[in-house]
Amino acid sequence: MFEGFKHIQVQTSDPECAINLRYGGSGPPVLLLHGNPLTLVTWYLIAPRLAKDFTVVCADLRGYGDSGKPRGRADHSNYTFRRMAQDQVEVMKHLGFERFYVAGHDRGARTAFRMALDHPERVAKFCSIDIIPTHWQLTNMKWTYAAYSYHWFFLAQPYDFPETLLRGNEEYYMRKKFAKQGEGKISDETMKEYLRCCTPEQIHGVCSDYRATLAVDFPMDTADYDAGRKIECPSLILWAEKSHTQREFNAREVWPHYCSNIYKMRMLPCAHYPMEEAPDLTYQELDEFFKR
Repeated sequence: MFEGFKHIQVQTSDPECAINLRYGGSGPPVLLLHGNPLTLVTWYLIAPRLAKDFTVVCADLRGYGDSGKPRGRADHSNYTFRRMAQDQVEVMKHLGFERFYVAGHDRGARTAFRMALDHPERVAKFCSIDIIPTHWQLTNMKWTYAAYSYHWFFLAQPYDFPETLLRGNEEYYMRKKFAKQGEGKISDETMKEYLRCCTPEQIHGVCSDYRATLAVDFPMDTADYDAGRKIECPSLILWAEKSHTQREFNAREVWPHYCSNIYKMRMLPCAHYPMEEAPDLTYQELDEFFKR
């Protein structure tokens, strides 16, 4: 799926977490980050094409795929988007890239969002795929959105309630989560990989991620919003026509509150996984943006 790409793991400053990644190509560096319940393989239709003009790095977030899955701390600090962003900054530095482009989907987009705020000297361009910023989403969420996105609050329940309920039912949970996308298309090949990685350790990592979002990330993002902090680098905002993001929010209205230099905003004709459902359009938008 990633022909010509190298496969390595990079130890981060957290001794409990090494980051799993594949990288290849040549040219300006691009970091691609996946969402939940995915892994880096979600980029398999896009990364090789971008690698014709860029050095492309596809990494598993901590807690996901084949990256480290440390036990979540009581204060949730080791699964915040700030910690996830720091992991990936260290990965890029290890590869020799002090400044780079980043695109993220779902949880990866939230990680990239925090990265662009915390490390403006590192992030030259930022692309978000199918999210509404965490602060806006949690502040303005309607009950209909909460009912559809129940996992935000189920997975964030205290340890080990969700872990126990999901143990032994990982495949059922994963297939139900993908099935609710309706017309979304996940290949048998990538589904097999997602199921391989859906271990009890990953379930705990995912739960720790969602716990940190409510307990730490949301207050942090609220403080930044109240202080008027915005992402300053050029930003590309993509979202899906058939996803929860489009049904419940107006992305064109929301994102200017968080990014001061928006290059383009575009809705893609797909459900929540554009990298696999609309790979040609997603690739075209990323390629144009990063070459601009």
